[in-house]
Amino acid sequence: MSSARSYLVDVAIILALALVALAGYKFSPLLIPKADLTLMPVAGCDLHRQACMAEVPGGGRIGLEIAPHPIPVVQPMHITMTLANLPADKVEVDFAGETMNMGFNRVELKPEAEGRYVGEATIPVCVTGRMTWKATVLVEGAQRRIAVPFLFDAPISEN
Repeated sequence: MSSARSYLVDVAIILALALVALAGYKFSPLLIPKADLTLMPVAGCDLHRQACMAEVPGGGRIGLEIAPHPIPVVQPMHITMTLANLPADKVEVDFAGETMNMGFNRVELKPEAEGRYVGEATIPVCVTGRMTWKATVLVEGAQRRIAVPFLFDAPISEN
């Protein structure tokens, strides 16, 4: 009888692990954004001072602006994204630390006008002080998903 009970416990544990693995597989796109087109990080633009633009191969542009300037930590920041010649059903910005996992921090932007999306987010302060952040713009539309990373440091020194 004890052997049968032990067998049932083993089977229950295996089933539970299989269910956890299946749930992880099913919901991983929510945590790790998958894209049909992923661009290289936009270089030569300082989000602390201005909006940055990325050219999409095949046509279209994506612009990102984060305010206030410089970009704050642990305070609300206003996000504005502009799209030119790109259809969008859903627009999000995913904030991730480059060298340290800072948790899930993604915001869906709402349409404000044609090709203009807005939202608010807050990024946490890193215990090590300054951190490089990757703000990945995710644009879903026309049967594809585009990911464009923009890098910035926060907090920056007030010079």
